[in-house]
Amino acid sequence: MAVSTAGIKILEVRFGTVRFDYRTPIKFGGRVSTASEIVETAIRVETAGGKEAVGFGSMPRGISWAFPNENVDPGSKHKALAQLTARIAQILPDLSGGEHLHPLDLNRILEPKLEQEIGTISDEIGLEDPIPLLAALVAASPFDAALHDGFGKANGIDCYNGLGRDYIPHDLSYYLDESFSGEYPDAYTSSVPKKSMPLYHLVGALDPLTDSDIQEPINDGFPETLYEWIMADGLTHLKIKLNGDDLEWDINRVADVNRIAEQAEAEAGKREWTFSLDFNEQCRNVDYLLDFLARLEETSPRTIARIQYIEQPSGRDLKAHPENKMHAANTIKPVVIDESLVGYESLVLSEEMGYSGVALKACKGQSQSLLLGAAAQKRGRFLCVQDLTCVSTNFMHSASLAAHMPYAAAIEGNGRQYCPGANEDMMDLYPEVFTVTNGRIRTENLKGPGLCGVPAEFGEKRFEEMGNPGKPGNSK
Repeated sequence: MAVSTAGIKILEVRFGTVRFDYRTPIKFGGRVSTASEIVETAIRVETAGGKEAVGFGSMPRGISWAFPNENVDPGSKHKALAQLTARIAQILPDLSGGEHLHPLDLNRILEPKLEQEIGTISDEIGLEDPIPLLAALVAASPFDAALHDGFGKANGIDCYNGLGRDYIPHDLSYYLDESFSGEYPDAYTSSVPKKSMPLYHLVGALDPLTDSDIQEPINDGFPETLYEWIMADGLTHLKIKLNGDDLEWDINRVADVNRIAEQAEAEAGKREWTFSLDFNEQCRNVDYLLDFLARLEETSPRTIARIQYIEQPSGRDLKAHPENKMHAANTIKPVVIDESLVGYESLVLSEEMGYSGVALKACKGQSQSLLLGAAAQKRGRFLCVQDLTCVSTNFMHSASLAAHMPYAAAIEGNGRQYCPGANEDMMDLYPEVFTVTNGRIRTENLKGPGLCGVPAEFGEKRFEEMGNPGKPGNSK
């Protein structure tokens, strides 16, 4: 198929928001979250051949994670990102100048406009700290998802099958650097999703491990302790949130999690345990991390052997803290950037600072994830795909990204823990995606037409609802 036929033009953009309360609070990076606001987008697109489709995308706003600046009050943060969402919706219809383009090229045009809007909106509201680029990427991500979904649906293909030279007019050197000359994203993605993948279960800093840790039972039918979750879902992969400023607590927390895992194993049968550790930038320096690893090796060598990688131990601004190099820690376990990863430049800089891996997130954009996933693989980096308490269609998006990345070994998904009610609209259609069995979820059906298997009728219905005031999902 010729590129001129496959490319899309944006006809109309609609968006809305939906709010969900968490059944239990999540603590990360010293902050506690109790609810999630989801931004939903529906975009009608048209190919040069006249085929129309509605693409659908959704993503949590993730303000606590993407815009943590203490100098800006929560109300101003929400106002700023709400305005940015509206501006993106206004910009998109004229983005291509009437041309039919691949979503990667539409995103390439959008990114510099995002940076302009960051400054404009921050000045208009009078923010002491401007909107971070990370928060802007999160704001744009549901629109980017909808464009990839619409592109796939309009062309009648899984969007992961539209990443080769027949669909994209530029090779990867156009988006990254000359070392990618002659290569296309399809060289770094799978055309079909993996059949199943293990699921990383989150152990939040406030989460009870056993019954004795429960202060007030929820009694809603879902597991309430780590032990219960392990027994219910047959878990094998645990992501452990740590404080980063209390060495004894962090060491004891990991040891306690390992103890609970081994207790469950003794009762339910042998399994291979895999842990990841997330300090959410709270380690004041690399020495804290090295001390932590040394102490853990001394006190619990079996535990440290189970650690697959360590995520973003110190601050996200790598240029501001060049002293926090991770070379020594990286010789012990892979250390990956998450909050720091906002583009190709930051990926290259992280290598110079000793990071060995990258964490892709659908909430930073499907386009960026495809490009940085290719870059990570070519440069021999450890690769993982992570979550932002994604639910429903955005969890399907995140899981599909992991299932199409050849070297991503597991899926991260904690929406079922903290916000299970938000999955109900998709769970009836894809129960295998939202049900964990023997620590795994089935991912073979996370495929097109479109981005991740979201039915065309669902996106079209949401498009119509967003256009009618008072309907669910209409932007307030």
